[in-house]
Amino acid sequence: MKKLAKLFNKAIRSSERLFVTVTVMLKVEWVLRSVYHFDRQQVTAALNALLDVTELEFQTELALEQALWLFKRTGSRDFADCLHIALVSQAGQGPLLTLDGRASRIEGAQSLG
Repeated sequence: MKKLAKLFNKAIRSSERLFVTVTVMLKVEWVLRSVYHFDRQQVTAALNALLDVTELEFQTELALEQALWLFKRTGSRDFADCLHIALVSQAGQGPLLTLDGRASRIEGAQSLG
């Protein structure tokens, strides 16, 4: 945590923003759920809080916001499914075509099965 605090302090001093890829956000969600045993509400709150950090710049921020909205609204157990749907939607290429029965029930996805 010291290294992370040092990195943030450096960014603040130099008025820089740290870039966060969409794949890192998938990993963050997984760690919060799997390692720290956060429930859906805690995961959503933590990811929303990260999106509000001014020192961070997110790849596909609109898709991340849409994915969080889908995750919270649909009751999906899989944030990754919601993010895939949001990325396809933001690219104007929806619906997401999937073989996953659970994912196909989320708004913006369509079953191939």
